[in-house]
Amino acid sequence: MLRHEAREKLEGSEMQGRGQSMAKINFDSVDEYIAARPETSRKTLNEVRRAIRRAIPGGEETISYNIPAYKAGGAAVIYFAGWKHHYSLYPVNASVLAQCSHETGSYKVEKSTIRFPLDEPVPARLIACIVEARAEGIASRPRKERTGR
Repeated sequence: MLRHEAREKLEGSEMQGRGQSMAKINFDSVDEYIAARPETSRKTLNEVRRAIRRAIPGGEETISYNIPAYKAGGAAVIYFAGWKHHYSLYPVNASVLAQCSHETGSYKVEKSTIRFPLDEPVPARLIACIVEARAEGIASRPRKERTGR
């Protein structure tokens, strides 16, 4: 899908919040998801994508819950989403934060989400730490507990 088509899909979905009735956007790929974001955030989101892919080589890249998701061994490891002023990684639990505490700095963490400002350099080492800690945690769980959408 061309960037302008993906952007049109996103703009159409934003009309829903203005009382317009339009169908919900459903992204088919991470490329389409990123292309639909504002041009000012695409470079950053592509850097986040690269950091995640480096951290789980051979992982499956997909769209789940209509945002980019990465799976290993069939289980969802990490998701990311781009917003107006930040991007987020999900889920980031207390165990993962403890393993990566030397890197988390002043990033905002709420529940199982960590937020990063779009106007700051992408913390590739921290993203790698989070992804690797999540993958290790999932791999150590009994098979029946491993779920992913």
